[in-house]
Amino acid sequence: MSENQIRPPLRTLGLIGTGMIGGGLARLAVAAGLDVVLSNSRGPETLTELVTELGGHARAATPAEAARAGDLVVATIPLRAYPRLSAADLAGKIVIDTMNYYPERDDRIAELDAAERTSSEMVQRHLAGSRVVKAFNNIDFRRLVTSARPAGATDRSALPVAGDDADAKARVAELLDLIGYDAVDIGTLAESWRSEPGTSGYVRPYMGARPQGMDEEAQRRWFFESPGVPVGVDRVRELAATTDRVAPGGARAALSED
Repeated sequence: MSENQIRPPLRTLGLIGTGMIGGGLARLAVAAGLDVVLSNSRGPETLTELVTELGGHARAATPAEAARAGDLVVATIPLRAYPRLSAADLAGKIVIDTMNYYPERDDRIAELDAAERTSSEMVQRHLAGSRVVKAFNNIDFRRLVTSARPAGATDRSALPVAGDDADAKARVAELLDLIGYDAVDIGTLAESWRSEPGTSGYVRPYMGARPQGMDEEAQRRWFFESPGVPVGVDRVRELAATTDRVAPGGARAALSED
């Protein structure tokens, strides 16, 4: 897109997957004035409660309908299910990939274990007619909601984005700004490992220091009750630039998708 072209405003967010991250994004999007079209693998009738909670800006649909309706489409499902994403329905769309590889949940994927490519590169290969942008994969579902702040707030956090298409990344950055975050471009999909599980910028910076000596129940309460801490643009950029690539495995799948 040339500098003289004006992007149309974002109006509708399609979601394929309405688990913890998907539900949090839907709440933030509605609060920002966007319409959301929700879908999951179980059918629109299972989303009645969430749609009722979100109000008139939300409706339930099939994944195909959510794909067609969204100005941007979020794929927020377990990584093992990514082959079920319809390349035909998502052709021409910007697809936000929130998915992480958790071997304990997704089973072993040889090319990821060998670091031959990133999970987002696999998703892009599958969705050849779409423009995939990695985002929302490095923050847990609680802090995703509680850390959102208006533009200009001194305690606004940032989130990394990665992708092979500059315009697609700029469009996703617009969404982040609308729902309460700054965006940090960490490079191409080949570099998206810099925000994956086990890296320095994954989840923990947004949670802050956990008190010592807590039993399992106290840790659970702390997880849900702690509002988190702001992680600004400079810190996200530093964490992404200096982190090491780690072998997959051992991350808590419960912090993530559908």
